[in-house]
Amino acid sequence: MADGAWRARAPALRSRPWSILMSGATPLAKYPYRRRLPHLQRADADLFVTFCSARWKLPFEARDLVLEHCLREGGAGGGARSTIKARLHLYAVVVMPDHVHLLLRPLRGEDGWPFPLVNMLQCLKGATAHRINGLLGRSGPVWEEESFDHVLRSDESLKETAEYIRQNPVRRGLVTKPEEYRWLWTDPEVGLFRGS
Repeated sequence: MADGAWRARAPALRSRPWSILMSGATPLAKYPYRRRLPHLQRADADLFVTFCSARWKLPFEARDLVLEHCLREGGAGGGARSTIKARLHLYAVVVMPDHVHLLLRPLRGEDGWPFPLVNMLQCLKGATAHRINGLLGRSGPVWEEESFDHVLRSDESLKETAEYIRQNPVRRGLVTKPEEYRWLWTDPEVGLFRGS
C-alpha cells in the first residue's frame, strides 16, 4: 500500500490498531458505494471525475448552475466563497450537455484528513439536482447515481487530463476552439492550460 492512502470513512480508521495508524501504513480504501465501480481515493492525489445526466440533455440554464456550483465548491471565482471553506482545489471543469468532467484535488479538513470525494460528489450532485429541478419545474433524478473517478499518477497525467477536458467540447463538435465553450473553466494560475 502506498503512503498517504486513507480510508474514505474516518470511523473505520479509528477501529484500526493504533500501531498501524502511527506507522503511516493506512490502507487504500473503497468508497461505500452500492454500485459496481470501485472508488478509491489517495490522500493528496489529483482525481479525474466524470458523472453523467440521467439520460437527458441539460439545458443551458442547468449547465450554468452546475458550472457555478463547481466553481464555488472549488473556491474559484471569489465572491461568496471567501466565507465558505473550500473542500477541493479545482484545476478544470467542463459541463457537457449530458455529463460533467472535473479535475481536482481534495483538500484536508481541520482534522488533517482529506475530504472524502464521495461526500463532495453527493453534495454537488444533490445540490445541483435540487436547483435544476426547481429551475425547470420538474422532478426526478438529474444525475446517474454512479460516477467514474480515476487517481492521476503524475504531473504529466494531470496535463494530459486537463487537455482532454479542454478539448471535450471540440471533439463533440460543439465549438471549434475550447475557449469558445461557455461551460469550460480551467485554473489560470496553474499554468497547465494553453489559452486559459
